[in-house]
Amino acid sequence: MERIDIKVSPRYAQIPTFMRLPHDPDPHGRDVVVIGAPYDGGTSYRPGARFGPRAIRNESGLIHGVGIDRGPGTFDLISCVDAGDIDLTPFNMHIAMEHAQQRLTELLDDNGAFLMLGGDHSLTLAALRAVAAKHGPVAVLHLDAHSDTNPAFYGGEYHHGTPFRHAIEEKLVDPQRMVQIGIRGHNPQPDSLDYARGHGVRIVTSDDFCERGPAATARLVRELVGDAPLYVSVDVDVVDPAFAPGTGTPAPGGPTSREVLALLRGIGDLSPVGFDVMEVSPLYDHGGITSVLATEIGAELLYQYARAHTRERTTP
Repeated sequence: MERIDIKVSPRYAQIPTFMRLPHDPDPHGRDVVVIGAPYDGGTSYRPGARFGPRAIRNESGLIHGVGIDRGPGTFDLISCVDAGDIDLTPFNMHIAMEHAQQRLTELLDDNGAFLMLGGDHSLTLAALRAVAAKHGPVAVLHLDAHSDTNPAFYGGEYHHGTPFRHAIEEKLVDPQRMVQIGIRGHNPQPDSLDYARGHGVRIVTSDDFCERGPAATARLVRELVGDAPLYVSVDVDVVDPAFAPGTGTPAPGGPTSREVLALLRGIGDLSPVGFDVMEVSPLYDHGGITSVLATEIGAELLYQYARAHTRERTTP
């Protein structure tokens, strides 16, 4: 299976897969598998993230696999396919979490890593369960306007504000090697960040990030993460809603898309083992710029995986 040839078929043609990758619902031996997670059963405010993966794929035909001044294209360096979506019930968050974890675990049994397109952020817990089963407790780079370390509420154990609290409690992550960047906005109570900080998570607020800049923040991440296996989770609401209005809980005062992409370019210096791009809710963005940004973030993550693992193969 080959990617659709841009010289033969226009970018707006054919059935949309992520970046026009081959569709393979049963992948084996791939470096990275792109997988959709169309689900918003954990959403606390504006729904619609169940349509995120489809919207991202629709816009992703815009993005080529070769970046400016980057040499070989991503897909000349690593083998990638689009495996379609995880079938997730919209009616029961426990069943949805179980099915997501099962599918992601299956993918990691036969492939190197996955890039999950969401979908609300609750499913990052399923991803971390699958990744930790393969690699042990992982370091985490979490880009988000919200810490997502809240307790359950409204009777919902797995809402989108809880995944990293569960991950810490289940020892899926090493909180001493966890960095949350872009945190801002309003919280239900004054001590909402105490749980994360009390477990050693390094929080870089949006103001901190803007003062430090992407380069200095990337150095901080490198110092904290070291050579540990790294999971990268990007909630699209980390970006100011001027650049990403299509999300469930927008928070003004965030970084620009350019600043976030600049930060992500440092991931290739680390040891990434999995990724997600979550919380795209296209119903609130009729221009599609949020989905375009999510595509660009996903493309950057794939390239950084290729850079990291090409470096590993060539290091004596």
